[in-house]
Amino acid sequence: FLADRTEAGIADIGYSLALSRATWDQRVAVTAATREELLDGLKAIADGGRSDRVHEGGAAFLFSGQGAQRLGMGRELCEAFPVFAEAFDAAVVELDRYLERPLREVVWGEDAGLLERTVFTQAALFAFESALFRLWESWGVTPDVLVGHSIGELTAAYVAGVWSLEDAARLVAARGRLMDALPEGGAMVAVEAGEDEVAPYLDERVSLAAVNAPGSVVLSGEEKAVLAVAERFADRRTRRLRVSHAFHSALMEPMLADFETVARELTYTAPRLPILSTVGPDVDLTDPAYWVGQVRATVRFADAVVELG
Repeated sequence: FLADRTEAGIADIGYSLALSRATWDQRVAVTAATREELLDGLKAIADGGRSDRVHEGGAAFLFSGQGAQRLGMGRELCEAFPVFAEAFDAAVVELDRYLERPLREVVWGEDAGLLERTVFTQAALFAFESALFRLWESWGVTPDVLVGHSIGELTAAYVAGVWSLEDAARLVAARGRLMDALPEGGAMVAVEAGEDEVAPYLDERVSLAAVNAPGSVVLSGEEKAVLAVAERFADRRTRRLRVSHAFHSALMEPMLADFETVARELTYTAPRLPILSTVGPDVDLTDPAYWVGQVRATVRFADAVVELG
């Protein structure tokens, strides 16, 4: 079909396949930026060969954490897709109950520094990511498993049915507000090193905030101590993260009691979609204590990726 119709654009083909063709349990996907790349992928399928453009198997959705936010996110999606707009609007309405200013004004405003404030960042990512999930869901794309990085794990739990929108928004807003109210002065640094390499330097001042890959970790804690440890790896790639607070470190502990109070007032339901925890195996996502501990725990994203494989 594609070879005989040079006028057919791949964006139009993708749109039609998603919205106007039957879907089946057995599927294969081809990723391509040009007609030639698409044809190469299709030929590989037809010939029974392998190609980096051809993807088979289940689908996993990842909900990212702080750092993924940007001004204007969701605006064009709201204009183009009513399903996205409805879900985004519903989340914003619930979140605005707990925020000091309207979330939409922050996300679609011009002050990037304001959006980077934790209280708005986490709320904005929750609204955007949950609406994006509803959009994919409306197209018949249902993931086999969900994964979330830090605040993204709360979004994953919400779309999986652990909380109602009202309860999820309350928990997300409390998390961001309580973190934002903590004293500033901490630091987070991404380091090109393995967990075993940084382990000897971890203490009450320096925590392992995340293990994102076998050779990629994030340190978090008191600024001077974190920077001193990062300096030990000066021959590697290091990058200080643009964050207001030292997340997933001991500096988060002063907000945990108040956060637990909110978490225990919510209603929890078993998730209807599988979720791979980045805290550890065999966890109970319907236990408020899990979400309190998740604030402080290391984000073991690398383990979740391995499990997906």
